[in-house]
Amino acid sequence: MSRIVRTEPNQVFARAVEYHGFVFTQGMVARDLDADIKGQTRDVLAQIDDVLEQHGTDKTRLLQAQVWLRDLSDREGMNEIWSAWLPPGGAPARACVEAKLVDPRMRVEIMVTTCK
Repeated sequence: MSRIVRTEPNQVFARAVEYHGFVFTQGMVARDLDADIKGQTRDVLAQIDDVLEQHGTDKTRLLQAQVWLRDLSDREGMNEIWSAWLPPGGAPARACVEAKLVDPRMRVEIMVTTCK
């Protein structure tokens, strides 16, 4: 049976789960909720980089991403930072939707799946 590795689990969720060479992250949100969409996106992507590194992988191995925006009018600013962060030719399958997030100051939440 394959081992399941859970990073920083609590009663509700884990920061990431690794299974069979795949890494699934939680939905990441910015630590500074007063930042604009670009600042929040940069912070979220830095957090994703950190957790992927903990699991021995990185953004060059992205398979899928789910993006939730508080307001779709932020899509252009988020995409500017997102596109600069992606490795050339490394865009994953992605969904991007507008959603009511837990805290109204949250502008973006991103969840990714990678392989090792």
